[in-house]
Amino acid sequence: MEFKDRRVLVVGLARSGVAAAALLCRLGAKVTANDSKTQAELGGALDALSGLSIDLRLGEAAEGLLAGQDVLVISPGIPYAAPFVQRALSLGIEVIGEVELAARVSRSPLIAITGTNGKTTTTTLTGEIFKNAGRRTFVVGNIGDPFAAIADEAGPEDRVVCEISSFQCESMRDYHPHIGAVLNITEDHLNRHGDMRTYVSMKRRIFQNQTEQDFAVFNQDDATCREMSKGLRARTAFFSRSGEVPFGAYAKEGAVYLRLGEAPQRVCGIDEIRIPGPHNLENALAAALMTGLMGVDAETIANTLRTFKGVEHRIEFVREFEGVRYIDDTKGTNVDATQKAVLAMRAPTLLIAGGSDKNVDFIPLAKTILESGVIEKVVLIGQTAEKIAAALDAVGYKSYVHEGYSMERAVARCRSEAKKGFNVLLSPACASFDMFKNCEQRGDVFKRLVMELE
Repeated sequence: MEFKDRRVLVVGLARSGVAAAALLCRLGAKVTANDSKTQAELGGALDALSGLSIDLRLGEAAEGLLAGQDVLVISPGIPYAAPFVQRALSLGIEVIGEVELAARVSRSPLIAITGTNGKTTTTTLTGEIFKNAGRRTFVVGNIGDPFAAIADEAGPEDRVVCEISSFQCESMRDYHPHIGAVLNITEDHLNRHGDMRTYVSMKRRIFQNQTEQDFAVFNQDDATCREMSKGLRARTAFFSRSGEVPFGAYAKEGAVYLRLGEAPQRVCGIDEIRIPGPHNLENALAAALMTGLMGVDAETIANTLRTFKGVEHRIEFVREFEGVRYIDDTKGTNVDATQKAVLAMRAPTLLIAGGSDKNVDFIPLAKTILESGVIEKVVLIGQTAEKIAAALDAVGYKSYVHEGYSMERAVARCRSEAKKGFNVLLSPACASFDMFKNCEQRGDVFKRLVMELE
């Protein structure tokens, strides 16, 4: 799509919006950039736009800026149902998101990874495999750099691996990955999408423009994924940790296999994969499959699985202090992710949980906490503390305490009650916006408090 001399309004100046505005400037568009926050509130977020020919309109409503615009680019945090977005559509203005913009510009083969959990680990691991195979690789999207930051730099011989959230799927129009993957589907973001049917339909959008030359990758062990795989034009490939698949990747008899032709090919032993847990076996299978489909050899895949340490904030060991292991899983932002973290614990554990409300059911988490036998106490913080407590009460689990809106008090409580050999696990099962800018900041605060213990 040609953007030169087109009038484009970019709304929302967090990282993705800033990257989109800068890209549009490089493409010769006439850019207006807007945010409801003022220059003082945004701080240094706009430094990357310094010196660029952009009409900055800060601290004002977007609706008053729509007149005369050809394209509206919205940040992932802005729902498509927002009144000014609907007004733009009624005026005939095309509305797209930052990843849609970037995909229209990029010339590199695109691998798009979505799902409820495991996206960051799988995206990062997939990027590492491509890098170890000698490809210049960009890991972008919902992690790392925004796609727009590198879209005009990535060439046909490069690889772009893009983590995609359901929010980013909402504004897709022409987005066309060569490989699209859905890792799993569980209840999440219902405060935005309203119901599971809508949430699933958002995820499925990554496949809407694929052709017979593309691949759609799904988790064979997930019933919703199996249903999503039906009726697509792309060739479907599956990964499974519970049994063989006709085309894809699977675990069998203690080893990982790829079957991309007639005969399966052994990649490595499951016990050789460095990142632990059944959920990480699924992530490894997905990454092996996607890179295998792009021609990476089994030896390179195996060597990467043996050496990849995982990602920050995802069941990340922080420190052992007074015989207690402190673990940061701040990326456990939904019930399913925290369930997986709880089931990965192999010692008595104090769990810090709670955060901003996504309108989800905490009963499944409460049952896992009760039945796991490893959670000695739940330390509740944030907006959802009462909801989680009610779910714990409903299943008969009574070992919990409230520590308000204070990570400091939560860590102090855990230190006072943890015994030698225990774990302290931060895995909130919730978003972070009631107390923090994002989940990374939440994890950073937790890790700082842990490292300051003396």
